[in-house]
Amino acid sequence: MVVIVQENRTPDNLFQGLCVSRAALESPCSTTPSATQYNIQTSNWLDKTSASGVTQPAPVTLANTYDLSHAHTAFVAMCDVNPATGACRNDGAANIACSGNCPQKPQFRYVDNSSGLLNPYLDMARQYGWANYMFQTNQGPSFPAHQFLFGGTSAPSAADDKAGTFASENTSGASTMAGCIAPAGTTVEVISANGGESQKIYPCFEHQTIADLLPASISWRYYAPSAGSIWTAPNAISHICQSTGPGGKCIGEDWTQNVDLTPVDILRDIAACQLRNVSWVIPTGANSDHAMSNDGGGPSWAASIVNAIGNNTACDGNGYWENTAILVTWDDWGGWYDHEPPMILAQTQGDYQFGFRVPLIVISAYTPERYINNVRHDFGSILRFIEFNFNLPLGGLNFADARAASDLTDFFDLNQRPRNFQTIDAPKHADFFLHDRRKPTDPDDQ
Repeated sequence: MVVIVQENRTPDNLFQGLCVSRAALESPCSTTPSATQYNIQTSNWLDKTSASGVTQPAPVTLANTYDLSHAHTAFVAMCDVNPATGACRNDGAANIACSGNCPQKPQFRYVDNSSGLLNPYLDMARQYGWANYMFQTNQGPSFPAHQFLFGGTSAPSAADDKAGTFASENTSGASTMAGCIAPAGTTVEVISANGGESQKIYPCFEHQTIADLLPASISWRYYAPSAGSIWTAPNAISHICQSTGPGGKCIGEDWTQNVDLTPVDILRDIAACQLRNVSWVIPTGANSDHAMSNDGGGPSWAASIVNAIGNNTACDGNGYWENTAILVTWDDWGGWYDHEPPMILAQTQGDYQFGFRVPLIVISAYTPERYINNVRHDFGSILRFIEFNFNLPLGGLNFADARAASDLTDFFDLNQRPRNFQTIDAPKHADFFLHDRRKPTDPDDQ
C-alpha cells in the first residue's frame, strides 16, 4: 500500500483535462455521471456574488502566484449552509480570502493543461481508477487533514473524537510548527460539537493510529520533508514521537524506525527492495501542487513513484507491481471551487465532517482500465482499505475508519489476470528527483 498525498486541489480545478476525449471509448464529463462519466463541471460555477448567480471558470497555471485560504472559515464561506436544510449551497467561494498576486475571481479557476503538464495525472486516472466522490474528512486545512489520513481523526484523544471535538486549523502562536516538538506557545484551534472554535491547545495528541493496528509483521513508513511540519502527521502523536519537550526532537522507536525526512527515499527504497508494507508519501513544496509553492513538478513526482513500482522486477520474487496498491489523493480542497456539496455529519459528531471533494486515483494491476467509481469515499475509506487488505478488524480505530461507508475494494478485480504495467509518460523522471540538489521544503512556506 502506497498512499501518495498531494496538496490542495479539487476535481473541478485540476482534472478538467479528463473532459477532453483522447480515445473513442471515453465518455464526456457530466455533473450527473453514469458509470462511465467523470463528474467534472466545466462551466456555470455557482457564485452568489454574481448577478447571474454563476461564474465561468478561467484557466490558471499549476505553478500559480497566489494562494487561497483553506481554513475552516473558508469552508464555512464556500459552503454557505442553508439553515433550513443544513446542506451546503456551495455558492460562496468568492468570499474566500486570497493572498499573493490575485486575479479577478481567483477561486473560480481550473488548471490549464495546454502544455501537457498534467498528463501524468490524467493518464493515471484514465488507465486505472477514478473516484467521482472522494471527500476530505475534515472541513479545514492540512494539519487536521493529515491527522485524519494517518490516524483517522484530528481529535486530541479518543474521548474527544467520540464527543466530536477536533483540531480544526493549522497551528499558530509561537510557531507554525506542529506536533509534540513544536515550541512552547504553539497552539491549534479546536472545534467543539456545537461548532465553537474558542479553545486553543498545544498540538500534541494521544490516541491510536492505523500504524498502531498493524502487527509486527506489517511494516510502515511515513516520508515527509521535515520533522516539525503540519504535514508530518506522526509528530503529533505522543507515543510515536516521544518528544524531548517543546522545541525538542522526536526520539521514539516508532519515529526513528518509520519516519523518513527525505521524501525521495521512497524511490531509493523501491530500488533497494525495501518498500514497506504501508507507506505515506508527502511531497516537497516544489512537487506538492500547493498553490504559490509548487513549480509544476507534482504530476511527474507522482508518476515517478508509480513508474518505479510498476517497472520493478527484482523485488518480492516477481517485482512490486502485482502486489501493490497505489492511492493518489490530495489533502484538502485548497480554497478552489468544486460543484459537489459535501455530506455533513450534523448532530452525529458536530458538523466538522465532511469537507469538500478532492481527487482520488487508484492504481494497481487489478484495477480495470478507465474504471470510474460513483461511491462516496473519504479519508476513512483509505484507512478502512488498509485494514481490509491486511486482515485487520474493520473500523478498528473507531474513528473515521469506523464511520466510513466504503473501503475502496470496488476498485480491484482480483478475479482478473494482473494487468501489464505501462510506463506513465512524464516531463521529469526519477533521475531528476534523485539528483535534485534543492533543499527540500514543506508543501507550504507561508
